[in-house]
Amino acid sequence: MGGRIVGTFVVAFFVLSALLGSTYVVEPGERGVRVMLGTMSNDFLAPGFGLKIPFITQIRRVNVQQDTREVAAQCFSSDLQQINIQLKVLYRIPEASVVSVLRDYAGNPFDSLILPRVQEATKEVTALKTAADIVKTREQIKVAALDAAREKVGTLLVLEDLVIEDVALSNELEQAIEAKMVQQQEAEKAIFKMQQARTDAETQIIKATADAEAIKIQGEALEKAPTLVELKMVEKWNGVSPQVVGAGSNIMLPLSKRD
Repeated sequence: MGGRIVGTFVVAFFVLSALLGSTYVVEPGERGVRVMLGTMSNDFLAPGFGLKIPFITQIRRVNVQQDTREVAAQCFSSDLQQINIQLKVLYRIPEASVVSVLRDYAGNPFDSLILPRVQEATKEVTALKTAADIVKTREQIKVAALDAAREKVGTLLVLEDLVIEDVALSNELEQAIEAKMVQQQEAEKAIFKMQQARTDAETQIIKATADAEAIKIQGEALEKAPTLVELKMVEKWNGVSPQVVGAGSNIMLPLSKRD
């Protein structure tokens, strides 16, 4: 009697396990791959509910959502200064690469595929610039490193972006770069003042030349028409006799208004 009850429980356990093991669910943001007796399917499974053969079939899952990982790269500049760069790598696994990533990288390609290539690309880019340029052109460094890393990774993965979080220099190097930047700013100020002084001088020369030319033209006009001055004075006369007449003047104006 007891043996029959135990046998019934064993059978029920296997039946329940078979029922539970015959279904699977692939969550949103994941893709599944069917593995039967160690043989991996060449096609991925879309999110949703499905059936599988219990005990001999497994469903392996791969996350295809964007992921973010941190990377540290120890680099050397073109002037042989050591620089430590902290980056964030934004990447994702495209659907077309799900099976390959699972077969070749056990579903986690970051450490063996992305990490070394991002570090290598960053080192190659920084080796072309001085330490001061690296500090001042972080965005350019980021763009160049991202392009180089994408080329190295290929189409298996999608590198969405690189974010440079920190560029660490030695204290001595930071002070030297800061002093150099101050010197450059002072030199630029001096050049600006020289250019401004030159511009002011040129403006004064142009004005003086224009004034001299105007005087010359007026003088030539007076020589050709000596009565021009009298005509201008008559045009501007307000009808009031002048209080003072210069000695030797031969310009006759009415002394008072007539009614």
